[in-house]
Amino acid sequence: MDYNTRDLTGNKSMIRKSLLLKLFDAAYIQRWNDRVRPVEFVELDKQAHKMVIAYFLGKFEDENPSFSWIKLIEGGLFELLQRIVLTDLKPPIFYKIKEDVTKYRRLNEWVYQELKAVLSPLGKNFCTLFRDYFFDESENINRRVLNAAHYYATSWEFDIIEKIHPRGFEMATIRERLKAKQDEYSDLEGMKQLAMTDRYAHFLDMCGQLRFQIRWANLHRVPKTSVMGHSLFVAILSYLFSLEAGACPKRCVNNYFTGLFHDLPEVLTRDIISPVKRSIEGLSDLIKEYEKQQMEQEVYSLIPETWHADIRSFTEDEFDGIVTVNNKTLKVSSDEINRLYNDDQYNPRDGELVKAADSLAAFIEASVAIRNGSTSPGLVEARFGIRNKFEKTIIAGINFGEIYADFE
Repeated sequence: MDYNTRDLTGNKSMIRKSLLLKLFDAAYIQRWNDRVRPVEFVELDKQAHKMVIAYFLGKFEDENPSFSWIKLIEGGLFELLQRIVLTDLKPPIFYKIKEDVTKYRRLNEWVYQELKAVLSPLGKNFCTLFRDYFFDESENINRRVLNAAHYYATSWEFDIIEKIHPRGFEMATIRERLKAKQDEYSDLEGMKQLAMTDRYAHFLDMCGQLRFQIRWANLHRVPKTSVMGHSLFVAILSYLFSLEAGACPKRCVNNYFTGLFHDLPEVLTRDIISPVKRSIEGLSDLIKEYEKQQMEQEVYSLIPETWHADIRSFTEDEFDGIVTVNNKTLKVSSDEINRLYNDDQYNPRDGELVKAADSLAAFIEASVAIRNGSTSPGLVEARFGIRNKFEKTIIAGINFGEIYADFE
């Protein structure tokens, strides 16, 4: 997993503005935009939901020696980038091209050339992995889990759209095609469990509700971002920062899924902006306590008990650095993890790094909205406040001030 060839003692981060904004382009992409839709469906949200579903399916493959959380995360990121470039291709056309190996390779080579400038700072190895991922289309367990998650998330959207216009053009054809594609993955244990156990489907549906919760809801922004889309953005940034820090595989995985699930309690409380949390002394702690109670009542009953510890780690005190030593959980800094605990045996999680990713995602949301014409003082203040907080910050050897300076 040696993607990074950058000297960590240097000042230039491999995470550049061009890559961050390219990833954020997914927040503009409208899905099903040729259909009657009760709400907007956005690509960033769909990809986020897909990765939540992939986590669910992946948990049932944990004992499979061929399964890899790192490969799952990589594949999700690569497929998102491909989708951003190929946004204008309707699915039937895309899948038709995919049937022709030569044409599909030419298409993916073009995709890579379009992304080469933004990916190259991540290192030669990362670029090679990206290209190889699409040149080798053999279905291993990691790719099958991602494909199953993709079709499940797409079908979830279609079920909503179909209720609005059930007899619309091609609706029956789409329904049949999605059913056939899902059936291809019905042998996966996670898919079997979903078919047999209603509470598992309820869990994924509940997570999907975060697609409808808009961040910064009281401010005019273009594009709007949902809590779920934001969470995927944070997860990806957390993962890329982990690679830059030279993190061990377990640390990379923990950081990614902490980013992906860190706002899950908001499905029970809604998105409460920081100024409101700080407005009354003790309010933030009260909200946290309420979130824990609600998670116990509403969430943990929907998933296997053996998963509870992981979900708690991802959603409670998510911005603390933690390691496990002699079966005890210790709170440590990211720098301490770098020096002492950067090994899978300690099950490390960089809360500071995830917090930095969360803040950078909010900074980009505010910056892009301002660039697109929003004059809201709230966005201007948020952008300035976040940049001011991180302009001299170094976490796990990463100079965040240099990243923010790239936006000036």
